[in-house]
Amino acid sequence: MKMRTWFGLLALAFGLVAVTAGAQIVTITYWQYEFASKVQMIDELIAEFEAQNPGIKVRHETFPYAVFAEKVATSVPAGVGPHIVNLYYGWLPAWQRAGYLQPLPEDTFPTDSIESEFAPLVRAAKIDGRYWGLPTAVRTLALFYNVDLFEENGISGPPETWDELISIAQKLTTYRGGRFVRAGFGMAPDGQDHHLVREILLRQFGGAPYSDDSRTVTYNTPEGEAALKFYTDFRLVHQIGEPDFPFPGVAGYYRDGFIAGLIGMIVDGSFAIGAITRNAPHRWAVAELPRLTPDGERHNFASFWMHGLTPLAQGAELEAAVRFLQFITSEQAMKRWVAWVGELPARLSLVDNPELVADPILGPFVAALPYSHATFFVDEAAQRAVMIDAVLRVIRDGMDPAESLRRAATEEQAILDRFWQAR
Repeated sequence: MKMRTWFGLLALAFGLVAVTAGAQIVTITYWQYEFASKVQMIDELIAEFEAQNPGIKVRHETFPYAVFAEKVATSVPAGVGPHIVNLYYGWLPAWQRAGYLQPLPEDTFPTDSIESEFAPLVRAAKIDGRYWGLPTAVRTLALFYNVDLFEENGISGPPETWDELISIAQKLTTYRGGRFVRAGFGMAPDGQDHHLVREILLRQFGGAPYSDDSRTVTYNTPEGEAALKFYTDFRLVHQIGEPDFPFPGVAGYYRDGFIAGLIGMIVDGSFAIGAITRNAPHRWAVAELPRLTPDGERHNFASFWMHGLTPLAQGAELEAAVRFLQFITSEQAMKRWVAWVGELPARLSLVDNPELVADPILGPFVAALPYSHATFFVDEAAQRAVMIDAVLRVIRDGMDPAESLRRAATEEQAILDRFWQAR
């Protein structure tokens, strides 16, 4: 009897410990799309976070980019999915309206602190006076160029102007039998070049893509036509590259082409540094994007992926998700992120670091931050498609740039009208 009582007490004690231990563990789920360097970095940060917070477990789940947004759209409204999710800043207006996110708690993330500690472009994460997420990193664009090819062709350095870029690209291009063997410039309207046309060339030609209140398309102008013609002439007149070369249908074809030595120069984001560093067998370097004239205006495009809290995070899970969000947007995490992923830290205290500014690879991206523009997208995917189509209609269908731009402006204005009329 005494033995059974003893075992009973042990069982009761064990059970109490298990229940207590179980009650202490809060599991939250984090979602992002599959991007190798970011996935690996988050895995490492989760391990560090869990070691510092033994009562919290973070389940990390990833999905292909093509289905990621749809997965969130079908899961969160059904009450399943992530407590914290990584999203492109351009998706925020649509996601906020759809109820996929909840605002950051003001007591933990005061607006004044965010706006004094983070790069100004992060204000794109604020709607109706509330912040709906924060990034670990921000990105700008720059020119990647193949140093080995430059030296083999007697080219001493990167272009300062777009005309110089065309001249260099023509030296690097091999066009044989009616097709490119090597492209001097990697044209990628579905990569970063739709930003190149909209936010960089258009502004350098003296135009602006949208009204100040982001409600009206303003690129259907002579300046816009000049920008689109200038870009499409890369293929039609100067023959220094073409979309989809050299790996048609492959996501990131232009970056892979640059890595393979089949493209001499590309415009890409700082997020590409990691992949190019690990895979390119040739020497390469980075420069600020060219301008129209040596003393012309510089413009660039800036963006970021941010971490937002979904409505599924409530109670203890919300508290755990907030703590994880604080951790992955800390200076400590940003230092790790820039070293591995290559994206710039989002905190001003790190952006101004003299070592980062002087870095030969990261420096050109950092230098672009003051003159970069973060497009206010109301439907990023649809608006991106409009500009890609505008480019391809000219290159592949022979449409006049003015007519293609007029059609694009009509299509995109309809997108803006649908968004603003519903608010």
